[in-house]
Parts: sequence; C-alpha cells; structure tokens
Amino acid sequence: MTSYAIDPPEIPSVPVAGGDSRFPVRRVYCIGRNYAAHAVEMGHDPDREPPFFFQKNPDNLDASGEFPYPPQTSDVHHEVELAVALKSGGTDIPLERALDHVWGYAVSLDMTRRDLQGEMKKMGRPWEIGKAFERSAPIGPFVPAETTGHLSEGRIELKVNGNVTQEGNLNQMIWKVPEMINYLSQFYELKAGDVLLSGTPSGVGPVVRGDRMHATIEGLGELDVVVV
Repeated sequence: MTSYAIDPPEIPSVPVAGGDSRFPVRRVYCIGRNYAAHAVEMGHDPDREPPFFFQKNPDNLDASGEFPYPPQTSDVHHEVELAVALKSGGTDIPLERALDHVWGYAVSLDMTRRDLQGEMKKMGRPWEIGKAFERSAPIGPFVPAETTGHLSEGRIELKVNGNVTQEGNLNQMIWKVPEMINYLSQFYELKAGDVLLSGTPSGVGPVVRGDRMHATIEGLGELDVVVV
C-alpha cells in the first residue's frame, strides 16, 4: 500500500447522466477562438490558423448548478461550450481513429475573468488567472456517445435571464472534435479521463450575481446555472 505524506485529495469527477456513476477527470484542455464569429468579436482574424489550447484544472469542473462570482474581478464573461470526455488516448492519434477515444459529451461553460485575461494578454503573460479559477467550468452530466452518437452538428445556445446571448451550430467549429484530438496528441499523451472544451460561438458577455444561465446543445441536453 502506498504511503502518502498527507491525505490524498479526492479525484475530480463529473456526474454521468442516468445513473449514480461519475466520470473521473484527469486533465482539461480548452481550445481558443474555435468559432469564426467569436474570433472576430475578440478582435482576431477568422481565417483558419493553427489551433491553440489552454488548460483549466480538473477540479474547476463543477456540476453544482451554481457559479460563485469570483474575487479580484469586475468583468466575468460566459462562454457556452461542448465538453468532450475521453475514454482512452495516446500520442499521434490518427484523425480517422480520433472519435474511437471519445466516451461522451456534456454541456459546459467556460467562465472567464475577462478583465484579468486582458491584462495578461497585454503583458504577454499566461491566461490562467483569467481562466483556471475555482468552479470556472460549470458542467452538466456526461452522456455516453453510444447514446448521443458523435456530435458534429446541432444548435448550441445560451440564454441569460431568458434572453438569448449566444447561438451557433457545432458544425461552425473551425477545428472539429477529431481534429482537436489529433492535434493535441501530437504535443501531449492523451489519456482516459481527459476532457476537451471545444470553443464558444459569438455573443460572449458579462454576468452579475443573480443572473440565471440556461445552456443547451441540440441532441445532448441542457445546463442551468445561477450566479451567486
């Protein structure tokens, strides 16, 4: 039996739809500017360019239905995204075999301290302070791909207090899910438990305490989150 210097922390996990089991999370990879309209609204060229990724921490994923407004910021933005859970991995995964490694999908949000992210961009520093904070990735239950099929199209939408703020279609992603897996595996050894957040459509904007967010992805389900 392994002896630890301190009690090991609990394994981060996300509920699985329709049962009591949970999906254990190893790493969280997030792709940036993966919808052309969002690239434009963020002040960038919408043309296809090599993808880039940043990471959130595994325990940033939160299925509680509440998003605590974080400290040291006055400009927190919502970003609705498709989450992809991997059941296996490897290196240099061929494009045509990439979806073989997908276990399931979930509706998620990439909450962002936009003001802090902007400050880091100006100074050429990493973004983690704007992206990888506590409970910064509200998420719904993972649904097995054998139930949903592999999601390559379908409406993705976010309403804040009943008003549509973000809308698009999964087929508008610049880099599709198989391409993300293929690309990431050239730089990292992907493994079971890895989660990919696949980018957000245009319409990102701020939230305040008391706001209610309702995220949906066609063929997958919905996610309700209140800002507290």
